[in-house]
Amino acid sequence: MSKWLGRQERASRTDTDVASYRVTLKHDGNVEDSRQVDLKACHQRCADRTLRVLEQNGSIFIKLGQHLSSMNYLLPLEWTRTFIPLQDKCPVSSYEAIDNMFVTDTGQPVESHFDSFEREPIGAASLAQVHVATMKDSGLRVAVKVQHPALREWVPLDLALTRFTFATLKYFFPDYDLQWLSNEMESSLPQELDFALEGDNATRTKRHFEQIQGSPLVVPEVIWGRKRILVMEYIAGHRTDDLTYLDSNGIDRDEVSAALAHIFNEMIFGNTPLHCDPHGGNIAIRHNALRRTHNFDIILYDHGLYRDIPLQLRRDYAKLWLAVIKADEKSMRVYAHSVAGITDQQFPLFASTITGRDYRAVTKSVVSKRSEKEKQVISGAMGEGMLQQLVQLLGQVPRIILLILKTNDLTRSLDESLETRDGPVRNFLILARYCSRTVLQEEVELIRSKGGLLRTRNLLRLILAWTSYMKVEARLLIFEWYIFVRRIAPVPSLPSI
Repeated sequence: MSKWLGRQERASRTDTDVASYRVTLKHDGNVEDSRQVDLKACHQRCADRTLRVLEQNGSIFIKLGQHLSSMNYLLPLEWTRTFIPLQDKCPVSSYEAIDNMFVTDTGQPVESHFDSFEREPIGAASLAQVHVATMKDSGLRVAVKVQHPALREWVPLDLALTRFTFATLKYFFPDYDLQWLSNEMESSLPQELDFALEGDNATRTKRHFEQIQGSPLVVPEVIWGRKRILVMEYIAGHRTDDLTYLDSNGIDRDEVSAALAHIFNEMIFGNTPLHCDPHGGNIAIRHNALRRTHNFDIILYDHGLYRDIPLQLRRDYAKLWLAVIKADEKSMRVYAHSVAGITDQQFPLFASTITGRDYRAVTKSVVSKRSEKEKQVISGAMGEGMLQQLVQLLGQVPRIILLILKTNDLTRSLDESLETRDGPVRNFLILARYCSRTVLQEEVELIRSKGGLLRTRNLLRLILAWTSYMKVEARLLIFEWYIFVRRIAPVPSLPSI
């Protein structure tokens, strides 16, 4: 009980952070530069304080911090940068605790399952750690993912504490309702803690992408799984931001970026679930000279947090992004309301949140590369009114949209870490291809339900949708030919897409 009360006391310091913000934001400074300096200092002070609380509480609070570190669309840079160490500062469970868990869950100790089992994990996360082992009889080298045994005791208490903390925050500061965050954790965490379900997700994803010719995605084969133990084929690689490895092996960064765009757009718009946690630690690259279209594999790990996107949401989301790419603000507003119930007043903030861009860029050309100045403008636009609007907005949108936002932001971060030559142009064309394909499929289905092509109106609708799709295909084909030619000889840049 004393340990829990200590965790509760530390978690309650969140209220101190909000009070600190209110004092800073209401400070009547005459000089804007001085106000920005004070605000940045407040960001850093509160982030440092929160980091210490998360580290001391451990368990799912580390997971919460990791989630917050990816929320570039909401939090200032001072927060997201401060929480980055939580990706590495994770607890390690002892071999004895792991062995006892094997006996409890399988009826046998570790040594009964494996010829060899490395006692030191090769990686540790907030919920689990991974050991390398060798299977008996087959000699297959495997990765054994084991849940931290202590989580069974602490997770229910920590979820209750998280719920209590955010409820208390709302009580004292009604404008800052973050209960949606604790609700999302209560929904997601049981799935992430079920390793048998994770094995099913991995197998489903593996089978889907095996049917896509030329896809470089590799998902380790699942050998067997229990609720707290998952044994998979061991496949190692390098982080996507290990540019030295990529360059030394002749792996084109732009091709890696495009491959990632294909993979995650297929998950959003295709008939397969979406991996909602694609941070740098869950994706690896390895050189593979045997592939025909690429000289690399993309390895995807950690399949615990998946979501199936409802068909109509997928279609409306495709139309929203086509409107964004075309800078069609009227259509953007229509589909933002369809996707997330966004009002006209909320739309500018939502547009910036979903694209990670300044609203002025969204209404002109989102395809251009983000400048450092624009990043600073976005992260610095955290006045009290803006903060309240963001919190209220994210509390309103469907939970699946929050996870899509998270995936968008993580993949955007991965892409920027590759430091590609072409910026976002190619990836937006790839996105447009998947969106146009989704719209075309919807039109075909609608035409079939309304009498087929024998009706003139249906034929015209099909021609219009097919033409729109082929325009995107042609633009992407031209751009990819341009990239191919540029590798052979210097050519001028294309003006636009």
